[in-house]
Amino acid sequence: MFIQLRKIVVTEGNTDPVVKRFSEAGIIEKQEGFVDVTVMVKKVRRGEQEVIVLVRWESEQHWKQWEKSEAHIANHKANLGKPKPEYIINSEGGLYEVKAVKKAGQ
Repeated sequence: MFIQLRKIVVTEGNTDPVVKRFSEAGIIEKQEGFVDVTVMVKKVRRGEQEVIVLVRWESEQHWKQWEKSEAHIANHKANLGKPKPEYIINSEGGLYEVKAVKKAGQ
């Protein structure tokens, strides 16, 4: 299993557009080796908010195929030069190889 993780920090009250963007149907679901996307919002009372997007792939090779795919590249080219929304404060990501998973009852 291979995971692509993105942490997006937004201004207070602006998690909904980010959650919507990563929750709507798209082309990624049709990609070989795609497992799922989990979108989480950190519980805070006030101030900046964090949205975590976790994309799971069967393998790193499947993720690489997606990154190099025409559909993925075209999507990024379409947004090239466009300013990020004002409510996004910061965005950072990481790539992770899953080494262990513990499930209930095991």
